Order: sequence, then structure tokens, then C-alpha cells
Amino acid sequence: MAVDGVTVDNWGFPPHNREGFQRVQSLFPTARIVRGVGPVHQFDYELRDLLDISYTGIENDARTVQQMLDDTFTDSFLVAKDNVILTELYFNHMGPDSLHLMNSVSKSFIGALTGIVAEQGMLDVNMPVREYIPEFADSAFRDTTIRTALDMTAGVAFGEDYADPNADFWVETSVVGWRPALVKSGTPDTLVDYTLSLQATEQQEGEKFHYRTVLTTVLGMVLERTTDTPLAELLQSQLWSKLGPEQDACIVVDRVGFPYVGAGMNACTRDLARFGHMLAGNGKLDAARIVPGEWLNDTRHANQQSRELLAASEYADVIPGGHYRNQFWVSDAERGILLCIGIHGQTIHVNMTTGTVIVKFSSHPEPVDMPLFLDTFAAMNAISEAV
Repeated sequence: MAVDGVTVDNWGFPPHNREGFQRVQSLFPTARIVRGVGPVHQFDYELRDLLDISYTGIENDARTVQQMLDDTFTDSFLVAKDNVILTELYFNHMGPDSLHLMNSVSKSFIGALTGIVAEQGMLDVNMPVREYIPEFADSAFRDTTIRTALDMTAGVAFGEDYADPNADFWVETSVVGWRPALVKSGTPDTLVDYTLSLQATEQQEGEKFHYRTVLTTVLGMVLERTTDTPLAELLQSQLWSKLGPEQDACIVVDRVGFPYVGAGMNACTRDLARFGHMLAGNGKLDAARIVPGEWLNDTRHANQQSRELLAASEYADVIPGGHYRNQFWVSDAERGILLCIGIHGQTIHVNMTTGTVIVKFSSHPEPVDMPLFLDTFAAMNAISEAV
């Protein structure tokens, strides 16, 4: 399948990813996450030029927001404060109605959904996942709890080195068609079967922080099984439709329709800003409770162990002093700075103290170009404090 030169073989590689991230629905099977029939959550507008805001770059040089946008393959950029949009910019043929691949920003939606379902009494995050899906007892997840899956501290051996073309992460994506060259005869062809096929562990449960996308798949399996509701439908009814989105979202699915919740969601920029505004309101939007406040308080503050585990990981210099909790990155618990991050430069920055939300879709050439990410984070911190 080809769309103006973008194919299932090249869509994720530069330069084709600049188009590919906006063409996912044309390339792969997806499920619609319908916006529902409720009113659209409206933003006010007070457009301002924020491009001259300055900050110190990673090489201690003076930088501006404009330079960051120019240098980081930006596809869209939105800044809002207290429900007022201050800047909204589109590049690379994107517009307000364009859907863009979120990559691992998708995980934070599953983290929020888990909190909603837990509050409803349908699961206990401290319980082993095998209590909800008995098949896990014969896999690498036999001792995994919902908590260790949420916090990426489970035991499963799973390589997430994006620079390795044969890493387990890319093998998992091949199940939904993202890396056709990795599909081999006899390998699992659904996300559930792939997950249950994993047998090896690399650590004790809770021993280390190691970011592994398959753990989000595990959470999705638990959510679907415990609620007896198709996962895309659950995401739609319990979270997406309640944000007052202006558009449907969509998510990549495997051959039996199970969503790739670790990286496969697609949405428009403003709707991600609505999600961020809800987070900034500690789970409320337009006075309506969507995500439990206690869940977001736990996400924001976590515990000392969460900070120690991140500090001992390869991400210590990326999120200094921060932690990972409930499928969210938290760079500053005191200020309440939550980050939703996806490879190739997808970012939502939420400052719960100032009420600032920043959304950036990007198409970095490499999955993890750390200088580009760090430059983006520095610019967002400066904006968040300046406005």
C-alpha cells in the first residue's frame, strides 16, 4: 500500500515519516474512538507571540522558542493557559483538523483510564495481573502486578532500544504492521498472543525502572478483561468522549481489532490540549470529574522509591529529580509538571501550578534524538513560567 510515496515499509523512516505520521489511517487498520454527541469543550483565544521567549539551551547557549520550533521538526505547536489558547501554529501541511500519530503519548491515556476503572472498583492496582487474566500465570508476567506494569518496574525481559532494528519493541510493532520485515512464519500475529508468548524475566518485580511498551499492552488486556468491554470502546466512553473533543481519535489495531495502546493513538492538536487541560485541573474539565483526583495526586507525587528508581536508570539526566508513575513522566512534583512523551518528538507538557498546557507534534528523523527532546523540554519550561 502506498500513499503519495509513503508505504507501510518506509512510513516511519525519514524523510517519509514527515508525511507518514499524518497518514496512519490510510496505511494501517484502525479503530475509531468516537467523540460522542456532547458539546465541544470550547477554548477562549488570546493569541500572543511567544516565539521570542528565551531560554538556556543544552549547550548553555541563548535560545528562543522560534529556534526550537525550527530545529525540532515541528508539525504543530499549541500553548494554552487556564483554558485560553495563546499560540496555535501548524507546519508540514498540518491544520487544526489533522490527526497525527501520538506514539507513546498514548500510554498516558491508558494510565488515566486505569485510574478511572480502579476508582469504579473493577480492579485493584496492587493485585497480580494473573488474578484478572489467568493466562499470565504461564508467562513472564506471572508475578507482575498492575502497579509494576503502570510504573514500568515489572520483571519481563523486553528490549526497547529503538536504535536496534530487531529490538523487541519493533517486533511488537510488527504485529500491527509497522515493521513488515520483522514478521516471520509462526510468530504470534495478535498483540495478546505476542504478549503471552514472552517467558523471560530480567529483574525482580519493582527492582528497577525500565521503560517497556509491552507493559502498556498488559494494562490494556487487563482493562478489557475486567470491564468486559472492547478496549477502544472503553477508552471512548470513559475518557475520550468526556473531554469534549472536536474530533474522533483513532488507534491502530491488530488483525483481531485489539488496539495498540502503547503507541498507536492518533488525534488532533487541540484535543490533546483538552486532555492536558483536564490534567491541569487535577482530573476535572468544565467542573465535571473525569479522572480521580487521588489518582492524579498519586501520579504527581508518587513516592521516594519512584524517584530513586528513575534516578538509577538511563533516564536520570533526561528527567532529573523526576519520576515515572501511572504511565506519566513527572519532571517536577512540586510544580506539578507532568509530561506525556512519544518517540520522534511527541509531547504534552502540563504545569498544574500555572495551568499551562503545551502540545507539540513532531517528526524527528530518529526515534530518540535526545538533544532535540531536551531542547524542547527547556523551551516548554521557559514558556510555562513566562506566561
